[in-house]
Amino acid sequence: MANTKQARKRARQAEGRRVLKASQRSMVRTYVKNVIKAVNGGDHAKAMDAFKQAQPVIDRIADKDVISKKKAARLKSRLNKRIKALAA
Repeated sequence: MANTKQARKRARQAEGRRVLKASQRSMVRTYVKNVIKAVNGGDHAKAMDAFKQAQPVIDRIADKDVISKKKAARLKSRLNKRIKALAA
C-alpha cells in the first residue's frame, strides 16, 4: 500500500483511469462486434453502416491512448478487409 500522500493520490488516479479505460475498451469491442455480426449475416450495406459508426469511435479511443494507434489501424484494416470480401 502507498505510504506517502503523493503515492496515495497516484493510486487513486490510477484506479480512476483504469475504470474509465476499461469502459472505453468495452465500447470499442461492442462496435467491432456489431460490424462482425453484420458481416457474418451477409448484409454488405448493414456491415458498411456498422463500420462507418465504428471507425470514428476506434480513432477517438486511439487518440486518448486507451488502445494504441497501430492496434486501431489494424482493427479498422481487418474489418474493412472482411467487408470487401463480403462484397466480392
